[in-house]
Amino acid sequence: MKLRVTAIAVGAVAAALLTISPASAQATAKPYDHKDPYTTGCGNSAKIVKTGSITSRANGKVGTIQLWWSGRCKTNWIEIRTATSASGSINVYTADGRYDRFAFKKGNGGRHWGNMLWANNMCAWGGASVQWNGGRGGQNGAGTTAKACG
Repeated sequence: MKLRVTAIAVGAVAAALLTISPASAQATAKPYDHKDPYTTGCGNSAKIVKTGSITSRANGKVGTIQLWWSGRCKTNWIEIRTATSASGSINVYTADGRYDRFAFKKGNGGRHWGNMLWANNMCAWGGASVQWNGGRGGQNGAGTTAKACG
């Protein structure tokens, strides 16, 4: 009998830990979180709200980074333009601690975008890193946008 009570107590503690783990942030995900802005139609009526540069120590400016907003979907995402030969990652962040990281491969004419996050009435911003030629000899760069709050 004592064993059964212990097992129930251990199970309850494990369940409580699961509800306060970092995975609980995913429980608050909105319908468009982590989805492509163009396949969902959110990109059709979107606008650029912040712009920045992607720079390399060795090469100066190697691209642009833009924070986009869809008023219809209440989402933000990041788009970049860089060398067609570049690969890397695109990140978007929201003030409530959520983020999305999207890895891209070279191609697509150097235009790449990440997934969306819901950001109605809160700040959002983003960053990107790129590399080409395996990143050798300073063939890499990074950029961020300023926060946009709405």
